[in-house]
Amino acid sequence: MTKQNAIKVFEEKKVRTVWDSDKEEWYFSIVDVIEILTEQPNHQGARNYWKVLKNRMSKEGNETVTNCNRLKLPAEDGKMRLTDVADTEQLFRLIQSIPSPKAEPFKLWMAQVAKERLDQMQDPELSIQQAMMDYKRLGYSDNWINQRLKSIEIRKDLTDEWKRHGLQEGVQFATLTDIIYKTWAGKTAKEYKQFKGLKKENLRDNMTNTELVLNMLAELSTKKISEVQNPESFDEHIDVAKQGGTIALNARLELEKKTGKSVVTPLNAKDVLGLQSGEVEDVDLDSEESK
Repeated sequence: MTKQNAIKVFEEKKVRTVWDSDKEEWYFSIVDVIEILTEQPNHQGARNYWKVLKNRMSKEGNETVTNCNRLKLPAEDGKMRLTDVADTEQLFRLIQSIPSPKAEPFKLWMAQVAKERLDQMQDPELSIQQAMMDYKRLGYSDNWINQRLKSIEIRKDLTDEWKRHGLQEGVQFATLTDIIYKTWAGKTAKEYKQFKGLKKENLRDNMTNTELVLNMLAELSTKKISEVQNPESFDEHIDVAKQGGTIALNARLELEKKTGKSVVTPLNAKDVLGLQSGEVEDVDLDSEESK
């Protein structure tokens, strides 16, 4: 099963979802749906409601309960935890057992989510438009969104180049990515996330414009060098990643020298979205050095 986690929004309430590309099916967190339909004040109330409902439906022999999947979704504490999920058909049946004035609007919303995904598979440009709307809804600035979408394109170009050389997703991709980060930013992905106070959140979604641009430069440079040098062994790919990262490092050091401000900053999305302008001011170098 090839899965992709995503957050969908219904009436400003988040619903954790997973897209199964093999089955071409959405899976929705049952607890999130119950929290919306029953207007529970928190997740715990929704979990208690689902526990009672699941027990009753199980005794009734309802197959909706027995056929439910459990998938790992990001929990409130940032960790990936097994969560009861239902596909669209199962969820439609489940909703019938929950008296709620929001039932019909939620069904329409689910149908729209499914349609949008199928449309995006036919026209990739729609995926980009959807990403723009999602980031905009979360409060990111237009300038940041444009940079982020460009960074996604550059990242895909780099991973396509790695795949062309027979490198494997997972450990090899992660190792090279860490080398690129470590070279230009002085931190591995894990160290970078810890520096920003992140857990399971996406690191690039928590970068400033300047950090994004320099990371794009590092990855773009790595791809261009790989195309010219045509590395064969993994050690050669490591060397190429260091070369690409060094180009961004030199740019970073020159910028910091000219501005007196640190590029690598502990600011994350919560800090960014807390600013009225939606733009991130880089941290003063002197204040960073004093920490």
